[in-house]
Parts: sequence; structure tokens; C-alpha cells
Amino acid sequence: MTAQLQLTFGGYSSAGQKSENQDAFAAWQPTAGQVRYKGIGCCIADGVSCSENAQQASATSVTHFLNDYYSTPDSWDVKTAAGKVLSALNSWLYHQGQQASAQHNALVTTFSGLIFKSNTFHLFHAGDSRVYRLRNGTFECLTRDHTQRVGKDKEYLSRALGMDTRLEVDYISDELAAGDVFLCTTDGVHGYLVDKALQSLLAETLPQWSEGADNASIQQTQLERCAEALVNQALANGSDDNLTALIINITQVPEKSIEETHKQLTARMIPPVLEIGQRIDQCEVEKVIYSGTRSHLYRVKNQRDGKRYVLKAPSLNFEEDLVYLEGFIREQWIGSRIDHPNIMRIEPPLEGGRFLYHLCEYIDGQSLRQWMDDHPSPSLKDVREIIEQVIHGLRALQRQGMVHRDIKPENVMLTPEGGIKIIDFGTMYVKGLAEVGSAVEEDIPVGSVNYIAPEYVVDGVADYRADLFSTGVMVYEMLCGNQPFQMEKVQRRGAKSINEWHYQSIREHRQDIPKWLDLALETACHPDMTERHQAYSEFWQDICRPNPTLMRRFEEKPLLARAGVNFWKAAALTLGALAVVEGLMLVYLSTRS
Repeated sequence: MTAQLQLTFGGYSSAGQKSENQDAFAAWQPTAGQVRYKGIGCCIADGVSCSENAQQASATSVTHFLNDYYSTPDSWDVKTAAGKVLSALNSWLYHQGQQASAQHNALVTTFSGLIFKSNTFHLFHAGDSRVYRLRNGTFECLTRDHTQRVGKDKEYLSRALGMDTRLEVDYISDELAAGDVFLCTTDGVHGYLVDKALQSLLAETLPQWSEGADNASIQQTQLERCAEALVNQALANGSDDNLTALIINITQVPEKSIEETHKQLTARMIPPVLEIGQRIDQCEVEKVIYSGTRSHLYRVKNQRDGKRYVLKAPSLNFEEDLVYLEGFIREQWIGSRIDHPNIMRIEPPLEGGRFLYHLCEYIDGQSLRQWMDDHPSPSLKDVREIIEQVIHGLRALQRQGMVHRDIKPENVMLTPEGGIKIIDFGTMYVKGLAEVGSAVEEDIPVGSVNYIAPEYVVDGVADYRADLFSTGVMVYEMLCGNQPFQMEKVQRRGAKSINEWHYQSIREHRQDIPKWLDLALETACHPDMTERHQAYSEFWQDICRPNPTLMRRFEEKPLLARAGVNFWKAAALTLGALAVVEGLMLVYLSTRS
């Protein structure tokens, strides 16, 4: 069986010679599902001693950080989730301190947090607490102290939680290895034990698991004793501050095993092709909607709740295609976690089911492709009514840290009431899932080449701007029935550079489209993602009203640069005609002579 992430932690904290302990540490051992998608969190804090609320600041920071981090969506990556939590926590501490209206009542604390997820650790740090790593005999401090020296003997914190409205946090991520040991300390410990002494004492007191216990609780007790030994040695060396040490031992990291991945992805059988009247689990087939080489879609009635759904099952052609199967399972994971009126809902799988399929929200409508076929020259108003809802759906994905990567007319459904639903999540990129190690890797970009963003084709990079690009292409096609790029060469041999995308003005296909809208679409479809709109709101505004900046840039271009392809085609025809006439004149004159 493939190894899962496993670690053991133990800590010890003491007030030392002081009457109150203003240090705090916390660690969270979540459920197996949370370990996979959120990781395991540990953190340490040291309240600033000049404040009467230092203990509250440190205790609040470690407990609220872990509570709030595990409340963020599973689809968020660690850096995004922890960053948002720390920003909110800093604002709360600062606001509470400002209300106290006196410096000695401020809530200020150092903070060092670790999130261990899959094969990676993520470190967040502000202040002068420290995080060390011991690996294969090498002892390394991973953090830097945020302090300023004043005079010979005075040092002050230059950065900490609650100190300012804006928080700057050091962020580090690196791979994990079994046997790694992380040591988190406050300055009451490392201020009185140099790194060499810390390493030596850690090596002497660290339990040897091969000789010690197998039980996790016993391992934790041993680590706590090790942390206590570090604290006691710092006290013996004259420490007059609070003292805290937290030790984390990485006992096992996940393995990227293709055999185990195959076993997991093929645990449920692909159902055979179904016919009307047949049942799968509690669902009876009422209609075969689509049957293709990649998947099968059926309208079914669930006998449990009496509701209609679309049952999507993979084709038997892909029973050994792990990339496809992982995408299919990811689609269900995504669809069951998003609740938005413009995103298709997918029900969680039935417990104990033997077959691999999705129960999708039943959408009684037509695809945007069919709507485009029925409306070859739609009004701007009609297009905007559809695209506004598409943008709402894409914003919802963006907030969840997701990129669809296959936005096209076939994946947008229109309901009879005028609503839209974005469907098909098999190619979706999810930041949070991307951090979970997998033995299956995509070897080619997914999505439809006519709509796929250039940076994704060339570099494999895709963020929300890739979906914005695809939306711009879709709007262009809705308005004129053509696409802004000639993709034959890319389809035939691939692309080596984004320079192979050359925008064609929509006015070459439809003269009644205003120039300002053409410029808006050109910006949305720019091959360089840094030159596109940087927010969906910008794109939406630019297709609703003229953007003075875009118009000014266009008008400042030289006349020849502003000329469209039709101008140059006409010029070429004119020059060709003149050449023919000139040739005929020369022939005529030569015969006369």
C-alpha cells in the first residue's frame, strides 16, 4: 500500500523566570481526508512582552490560524489559504490593539507556522521566532529574524502580527523527506543556545524510532521530553524569558506509485453501455442523450428521491487511460463542492457503489453552440446577457482557485428561462489538488485548440486569464461566426511561441461591430497574458462601453499600423492590377515598335 504523510510532534513551554507565559504553540492532527487536501498544521508564537495583552495575542494567533485555515476551501492552495487567514488575523489583532489606544495594550506577536501537505512543507514567518530543519545530520535555520538593532544592546521587532495594517510574511516551501526533523523555538530558547548546541542537544535527546516505540502517543511523549530538555538547558544557560520548543518528526511521506494510482483509479468499474429501461444502482435510464468514444450521457430518474439527473459514464475505451480517469474523478470532486447558479452541480458518489459515473444536475436546455447556430448574427444585447452569466460562473471558479481550461460553446448550456450553466470539469485545474502528489501527469495540454490560451499550449501555464482568453474567443465567434485566429498550423504541428497567434479584426467579418468593441476583444484575446484584461470586471466593462485608454492607444498608432487586413488585401489587389495593366502596355508598345 502506498505510504501516506505521517508525522509526530511534541512540544514544551515554560514561563521561565517570568510570572506569565506569553508564548504559545499548537498543532493539528486532522482526519485522513483533511490531511490529503489541507495537510497538517503546526505553529508557534511569542507575544511582545511590553504589552499587557501579549498572552492573548500569541494564544489567539496559533489557535485562530489553525481553526481558520482548516475552514478554507479544499480547492485553495496552501499559500493562498494561509495568506488570507494571516492577513485577516493581522487585521483583527491590529484593530483590537488600536481600540485599546495605548501601546501597552496592543496585541502584537511573532508567528511561525508550518503546513505539511503531501511531499511538501510550507513555512510562514513573521518576527524572531525560529524554525530549524535537521536532515541527514545537517542543521539549518529556515527563518530570518525580523529585528532591528538600536545601539549596542537593544533589539526591536521590525515585523510581527498586529504591528501594522499591512503584514509582510516570509514564505518558504520545499520538499519533505522521511526522517526530517523540524524544530520551532522562541527567543527564550535560541537566544541562549547557539545553533551548534541546539543541534547537539537535539541529536542526543531525539528518540530513535528503530529502538523506541511504534505507538504514536509514546512517540509524542518522547518528543515532549526532548523539547523539555532543550528548554531546561536554555534556562540553565541563564534565559530570563519565556521558553518554548516544538519538535516535528516526519516519519513517512507519500509515494508517487503508478501501481497504487492505477489501483485507486480503477477501484470502481466502468459500466457497460446502457439502454432505456436499464438500471444502474438506483437510477433508471429514461433517455440516451449522447453516446460517444469518450463518454456516455443518459437522462435518468433516481428512484430514491424521484428527481431526474444526467448520468455521465466514461467509455470503456479509456479503462486503462489513467490521465482520463483521474480527470473524470476530479470532475466529480469539483462539481460536488461548488454551489453556484451558473455552475453545473454534481452529486457526491453513492457510498459502496461499484460503478464509476457521475450524477449531474439535469439541465433542460441547449448548448451555446446550438444557440449560435440558431442566431448567426445576434445583437450585442443578447450576447452580453449570456456572457455576463458566464463571467459570474468563472468568477466563482476563480474564487475557489480553479481554472476550467476548456471554455467553449459546447461547455455552456442555456436553460429555457435564460440562465446559463458551465459544464464539463474533466480538464479543470485546481490549485489545492495540484499540491497533492500524483503519479499521473498530463503529457499534452487539455482543452480545444481553437479556444485554448497560447501560454497553456506553449508553456503549460494556466490561470484565470486562460479562461478569460477562451471567453474572449467565444464572444468573437458568437458575434460573427468566425474565430480571431487561424489555427491550422498550430493544429497540425503545435506551437513554439505565442507569436504564432495573430488577431484578425472582427470588423473584417462584421462591419457593424464598433471599433471600441473590436479593441476590447483584441485585448481579451491577446497572446501575451500580461497584456490581457487582468480581471473579469475589466473585460465586462470594455464589452459594454468604449474604453478611452484603448481608443487613445489605437488612435496614437501610425496610420499604416491602424490599417486592417482588408486594407492590405485591397492594396495588394490594386498593385497586382496595376502590374497587369503595366505589363499589357509594355506588350502593346513593343508590338507597335
